[in-house]
Amino acid sequence: MMQLIRRAATVVLGAAMIGWAAAPSPARSADASVPILLYHRFSPSVPGSTTVTTPAFEEQLAWLADHHYTVARLASVVAALRGGAPLDPTTVAITVDDGRRSQYTEMFPIVLHYKVPVTLFVYTDAVSFEPDALTWAEIEEMLQSGLVDVQSHTCSHPDFDKERARRSAVDYESFVAAELAQSKKTLEERLKRPVEFLAWPYGVVDRDLERAAAAAGYGAAFAVGDRLARADGDLFAIPRLVVSDADRGERFEKLLGGAGARLVANDPLASCQVHGAAPEAAH
Repeated sequence: MMQLIRRAATVVLGAAMIGWAAAPSPARSADASVPILLYHRFSPSVPGSTTVTTPAFEEQLAWLADHHYTVARLASVVAALRGGAPLDPTTVAITVDDGRRSQYTEMFPIVLHYKVPVTLFVYTDAVSFEPDALTWAEIEEMLQSGLVDVQSHTCSHPDFDKERARRSAVDYESFVAAELAQSKKTLEERLKRPVEFLAWPYGVVDRDLERAAAAAGYGAAFAVGDRLARADGDLFAIPRLVVSDADRGERFEKLLGGAGARLVANDPLASCQVHGAAPEAAH
């Protein structure tokens, strides 16, 4: 196992969230707005457009601990965005897309060390099939820790813009319904727990897709955006901030404030779009 940064942190465990005792921060007011961080792949030493090295990830979690941030469960954040509860200004949530194996080999030991909750969005066709994908056994082990939740990222991770362009209207509608419903069904049957959330592949979402997600039984869905998630935003296109290997120190602090998010050149996420969504207040 990798060497972990040894830091003393007071860990507060609760039914709704796990994190460090927080003190008010001048960066944000105490309202229902929150940075939701988005990771993809992890590597011991080689960064990439969607790859964060384990030293950078450790440094980011250590920064959150040192600055008294609370890493909240995603379900708690969604409940607050719906108006169920206010969020402390030092609340943050962590999500990880695609279900790559490095999430088990590289990310998971660090998550265990820092005792922070994360939500994985996996696309089910890849699990235990693609060489670089998580296996069902690895997913189950992470779930048993109580720190990892698993939600849907569709079946095959399609680009819905491209699928719409190449299919008839009827075929496209059927394709979308199957991608959303079957991935939810597979995860619930395999993992024996409800699946409530969806992450849009490539961040592509529009009103038709949002209606399809609601019809498939999801309660919220996540996109990609250069801003914080807010209570007055669209619950089926909740923005997340893409984290890079370079986001350390002051740059990471700016990212948490919604001011430093970037889509890296040549990154597949650079084409992420939200079509026809209601405008959200800038933050």
